Order: sequence, then structure tokens, then C-alpha cells
Amino acid sequence: MKIEKLLHPFFSESAILFPVLLLSGMGIIMVYSASSALALERFGNPRFYMQRQLLFFFFGFGAMFIMSIFPYRFFKILAYFLLVLAVALLCAVHVPSIGHKAGGAYRWIKMGNFTFQPSEFVKFALVVYLAYSLSKKQDMIKDFSVGFVPHGIVLIILAILVMTQPDFGTVMILGIITWTMMFIAGVKLRYLFMPFPLLIPFGYFFVYKVGYRMNRIFAFLHPWKDPMDTGYQITHSLKAFGSGGLFGKGIGLGIQKLHYLPEPHTDFILSVIGEELGLAGVIFTLLLYAVIIWKGAEIARDSENIFGSFLAAGITICLGIQVIINAGVALGVLPTKGLTLPFLSYGGTSLLVNMACMGILMNIGEANANR
Repeated sequence: MKIEKLLHPFFSESAILFPVLLLSGMGIIMVYSASSALALERFGNPRFYMQRQLLFFFFGFGAMFIMSIFPYRFFKILAYFLLVLAVALLCAVHVPSIGHKAGGAYRWIKMGNFTFQPSEFVKFALVVYLAYSLSKKQDMIKDFSVGFVPHGIVLIILAILVMTQPDFGTVMILGIITWTMMFIAGVKLRYLFMPFPLLIPFGYFFVYKVGYRMNRIFAFLHPWKDPMDTGYQITHSLKAFGSGGLFGKGIGLGIQKLHYLPEPHTDFILSVIGEELGLAGVIFTLLLYAVIIWKGAEIARDSENIFGSFLAAGITICLGIQVIINAGVALGVLPTKGLTLPFLSYGGTSLLVNMACMGILMNIGEANANR
């Protein structure tokens, strides 16, 4: 009976558990399909990326299980500690003996043969902090100095640290998470819209004045005008979707992943799914995400307390934003941005953090059912 009671939170939220396991299983298969040629060329082992993804899946599965039985209320106590840890990790990427540079960016911390991406943890830490702070300040949430200012300051500190990597996309995600959670908490709309005029000079200095970011916008607007340079990524992504048809060419039979589509096992794995599993595979994948997001919204709505409601909402929002941006980029409806697709893309930190977050969501759902 004790074992059944222990396992109950994990298996009771099947609307989260099964979609996550299906997506993660698909991810392992598709990472192998998308990366085997690259892995063979780079490491002499076609299963290199798949084996690492499988390893992190087991770690993630363990983290999801632990978080499903770990009382989520304890995150109230950990909120500020997690936030300070997130800041420390963002600073650590610039320490020569710790930080790892790749592609001109300092976004990783190297630990032996593995690398850790702090920005994935930062999203989670921000959600926990906002859930705690906004729930604690509900009586004065409409006060500018209480409901808006402290959360805006935390966002600015994190955004500055992330921009030093640089990682403009993560800054946008952090901003959307903060804005949406403050909106849900009841912060006045006029306060939430106040910072929008500041986006003009921000966009000028960090988008217009940065050549490669402007090229991404031009490629988004006119991808076929320069398909061999600025439009290379998006045109090959669209070719992958277009050639997949209704049911795809079959797993492993895609062409665009063979040194045409850049980073097919990370940012553009949905394109590989589109080519090899077709429209049916893409719709099935997005439906699995929709089930998780729907269930997350339901858990947030029915939570036994405000902190649980905000925490569930924040986790669901974070997942939804990443899915929308990654799918939008792959389908050509958003400018190109390097961002993983949760549970599917290759990336140990992303998989570990996202599966742990799903465990927390399960725990909140179980608490709702037992009240």
C-alpha cells in the first residue's frame, strides 16, 4: 500500500505522463534519424547523439518521478535560492575554466564530457520566483511598487545576464513569461503596457544594429529571395515539410537532414518529422503538446491555492511558448531563432528541466485531486 501511495501521483496524471513519454520516445528515434549522418562525420559513431539523448531521458524520467512526489509547496522556500542560483550560473558561463564557448556564444557550463545550459534552468527559476512572489503579494498586486516593480527588476537583471551570452531568444521568452504571469496575477494593464515604448530603442540597438539578426528578419519576410544565404535555413525547412506529403517518406528516409538543413536534430527537428512522418506526424506531435498544455491549464485553474495555480500556469506557459516559437520558426511563420522543441530536440539540459517541470505539474494535479 505504501508503494502504491508513493507511485499514485506519478501515474494518476496520465494526461501528462503519456504524452511526455510519447514525445520523449519520438525524440530519441527522431534524434537518431536526424543526427546519424552528422554524428558519423563528427564522432565516427552514428548513434552518438541518440545515446546521449537516451541517457538524459533516463535522468529526466527520474527527475520527473521525484518531482511528482515532492510536495510542490516546498518551492516557496526555495524560490529565492533558485533565483540566486540562476544568476550565479549565468555568471559562471563567463568563467574561463567553467564556461564553454560554441558558435560564438557563451551559453554552456562544461562538466567533464557533458555541458549544461543555464538558460534552461533560468526559465524554471523565474517561474518559481514569480509564482511565489505574485501569490504572496496578492493583497497589493495592483500597487505599482509591489505588483510590477520588483518583478520587472528581476527580469531586467536576468535579461542583461542572458544578453551577455548573447541569447536574444531566451530574453524574449523570459519577458513573455514575466508579462503573462503578472497579467494572470492581476497586475494593472497600464503598468504592463508601460515598458512597450522601450522596445523601440531596444529593437534598434539589439536587432536593427546587429547584422545577423536583421538578416533573419529579411529571410523571414523574403526567404526565397536569397535561398543560398540568408534564406537557407527556412527554405530547406519548408522543402522538408513540402516533400513529406501526408504520411512522409518514412523514418530515416529524409533528405534535408543530410547536410542541407542546419542542426536538424535540435532547432529543426520538427522539419525532419514533417519530411519523414508527413503532415499526420506533425499534427500528432502538436496534438500531444496540446493535451499537455490543456491539462496544465486545467491544473492551474483547479489548484488548491494561489501559489500552486501560478506555478502550474507558469510551467504551462513556458512549455507553450517554446512549442509555438520552435514550430513557428520551422514552418516559416516566425523569424529564425535557435530554440529546442521540448522533449523532442536533442539537448540534455532541456530534456531534464522540462521533464522535471512535468513532474511538478503532476504533483500539483495530485494535490488538487486529494483536497
